[in-house]
This record gives sequence, structure tokens and C-alpha cells, in this order.
Amino acid sequence: MKVLTVMLLAMGAFGCTNSDTPVVQNTNAGAANALQERPQTAIAHGPEMQRTDPSASAPKGRWSQGGDPVDTSKEDSAIMAAEKALREKPADSEAKRGLGAAFFKRASLLTEARQYASALGDYRRALKHDPSNAEAKEWIDRIISIYASINKESPKEGEEPPPLAFDKTK
Repeated sequence: MKVLTVMLLAMGAFGCTNSDTPVVQNTNAGAANALQERPQTAIAHGPEMQRTDPSASAPKGRWSQGGDPVDTSKEDSAIMAAEKALREKPADSEAKRGLGAAFFKRASLLTEARQYASALGDYRRALKHDPSNAEAKEWIDRIISIYASINKESPKEGEEPPPLAFDKTK
């Protein structure tokens, strides 16, 4: 079993592709700079190719999480501070945009770590707090299209799993 897991991880790491497999590429230059995107096949986003931490228990609910654990503590703190600022001044449009920007920043980090279901939730929250964020809308559409390309339904709003737990000791 360990040998099979290592082989699957190695194939994913070396970009094993099939000429019949469509390639999903980022055409948004701004997002490419932020995410240092690498071309990946749609197959790489399927459940067979997603790496998860076997020691972590699966989240309850319909959606499980794939991708790599990443430290979001800095972004989580920024979101908490922005939420506090918005609670203090609920009508302040700057506070709303600030919270949207904080969610967008964490979503970008999660996208880079291939935690697409969690990133989708943060992009949706960013757009909710800042409806003028066209880049968040583009990423929502892109992630939904990734799910569609592998014939899998994307998480509905509110069904997105939380980010994978990050172990700072590793």
C-alpha cells in the first residue's frame, strides 16, 4: 500500500500527463504572478490524485478536502481583525472591502496549495463582501470549471470544507 501511495505521489510530482487529457492553464496574468501557477491536467484535480494527510480525520459533511496543508495563520488573523473592524462599523464600505481582501488573500494561498474546495468558499466570501472584486469572480468560475471538467459537482455555497489543518512541527 505504501509503495502504491509513493508511486501515485511521484507520478503527480513529475507531471505525468496523457495527450488525451485537457490541460487547465491560467490566462490571468495578475493571478499567475500571485500564485506562481504551473500547468496541471484536469485529472490531477480528481480524487485519485489528491494528496491528503492520512492521520487527519475527514471533515464531516459531503465534501472532503484534497491538496497540501498550508499555514494560513497569518491570513486567519487578518480575517479575524477585518471581521472585528466590520462589526464595529457595519456600514463602513472600507471595512467590507478589507474583509473581502482578507478572504481573497487566504483563497489565493489555498488555491496555490490545491485546496480548491476551501478556496472556493473564501473566493465566494470575498465576493460577498466586495462585489466589485472581478478576480474573485473569475476564480470562482475557474474552480467550478475544474470540477466540471472532471465530471464532479462543485461544493454549493456554504458546503465548502475548512482548510486542511497545518502541523507546524513538521
